[in-house]
Amino acid sequence: MEISILGAGAMGSLFGGLLAEAGHDVTLVDIDDAHLDAIHRDGLRLVTDAGERVVKNLRACRPEQAAHAPELLIVFTKTMHTEAALAVARALLGAQTAVLSLQNGLGNVERLERSVPRARIMVGMTTWPADKPGPGRVDSHGAGAIRLMSADGDVGAASASLARTVNALNAAGLHCTADPDVWSAIWEKVAFNAALNSLCAVTQCTVGELSNLPDGETLALKIVAEVAAVARAHGVAVNEAHIRETVLHALAHHRTHRPSMLQDVLAGRKTEIEAINGAVVAAARTVPMAVPCTETLLHLVRLVEVRSPQ
Repeated sequence: MEISILGAGAMGSLFGGLLAEAGHDVTLVDIDDAHLDAIHRDGLRLVTDAGERVVKNLRACRPEQAAHAPELLIVFTKTMHTEAALAVARALLGAQTAVLSLQNGLGNVERLERSVPRARIMVGMTTWPADKPGPGRVDSHGAGAIRLMSADGDVGAASASLARTVNALNAAGLHCTADPDVWSAIWEKVAFNAALNSLCAVTQCTVGELSNLPDGETLALKIVAEVAAVARAHGVAVNEAHIRETVLHALAHHRTHRPSMLQDVLAGRKTEIEAINGAVVAAARTVPMAVPCTETLLHLVRLVEVRSPQ
């Protein structure tokens, strides 16, 4: 397939590199000039459990340089950047281009639908880990998977784009399945991120440091319970026990991990808090129901985002 990746950070670069290794025609699209220059000069260095290698059979460009509409566009930008990125990279959206969002948070389909018909949009969730330690390099260790579906609800063989996308991702070793319960997985990831990302962003603790006192675990699990309740109120069957287990596992085993929201705070960048805690609070108000811990963390992260630089 001809595939473009819009947002070639750690996740986008990992997916792009693995898809190129599998023989697909891949273009990475991003605004990180240092990263793009390194790929142009040396290729993309992948470091995974399969070893270290350099992928050279891919292209990389800025959004305004994109001149060709691919068969598949995978969107990895932060939710708040989606519309601006697509406005600059309009050439990526052809009449037949299928679009897959694997972004964090809620509201991604609605943003994409302003530029692409819902029938051509796929939405999914991935658990693959990825880090970008420097320009032109991406690291990924451990297992992951992808669950996706058509945004209009079609997960059957009738959706040619869905079937081709699943096959392409599986050929790259990314363990992808078409799943009609994707929204449960998306809400479960939102609950996980609302608990740990926002707490780390405010406290500047690593994930493991949140468990230095019982308060951290207690607060994280209260947020999980609030988000799960909102999901259920909206008809999404989430597995709250599974989310709790995932959070407790992260607290115990990912002690040095700095979530992306903390990394954004430390770098002075805008975070994804609005698509995570913010989206949960907005959904809770439509029920209505109270989510005091989730909402408090939303306000605190907003305050952190606008504070004066030191």
